[in-house]
Amino acid sequence: MPARNPEATKARILDAAVGEFAAHGFAGARVERVARRAATNIRMIYAYFGSKDSLFDAALVDSVRSMAAAVPPTTDDLPGWAGRLFDYHGRAPAAMRISLWAQLERPQAASEPMESYLAKTAQVAAAASSPLPAVDLLTIIYAVAQAWYLTPVGLLSADGSDPSDDVRIAAHRAALVTAIRRMVEGQAEHG
Repeated sequence: MPARNPEATKARILDAAVGEFAAHGFAGARVERVARRAATNIRMIYAYFGSKDSLFDAALVDSVRSMAAAVPPTTDDLPGWAGRLFDYHGRAPAAMRISLWAQLERPQAASEPMESYLAKTAQVAAAASSPLPAVDLLTIIYAVAQAWYLTPVGLLSADGSDPSDDVRIAAHRAALVTAIRRMVEGQAEHG
């Protein structure tokens, strides 16, 4: 019989929880499905995380930290960073989805600034030559980077294009990078 590995079990539970909460939100998520996906039992989930609320909060923090590690801000190239955020959301949408669920269902879970947000804000404030406050600048960049994935398909296809076409996605990415570049450069010129 293999030895138990508590850290591996906890990591599997957290990974399964991120997927479950990103797909179904807090109310729709089922701890039973998390246990099944993690190849463990419900008792272990409660032993490690205490409650469904705590499991959601841990999944939210984990997904945001994963995104922060995968796409750290590049203050000398905020437009390029916006493009990389766009790419990340396309290939790993869990952080964006679970953050949206948190805003809708558990705003208290997202109300405290996580250290990753505090670090990004401090970096941007120290390096960006924008008269906009760092929080506002980051908020705008995040909003623009996520917009394609949050916009109704009817609008995305209003020009007759297929919004899932790789060429169309690349064109949108280029447009968002250009928009952020113009905003940042325009702010620097007027600052």
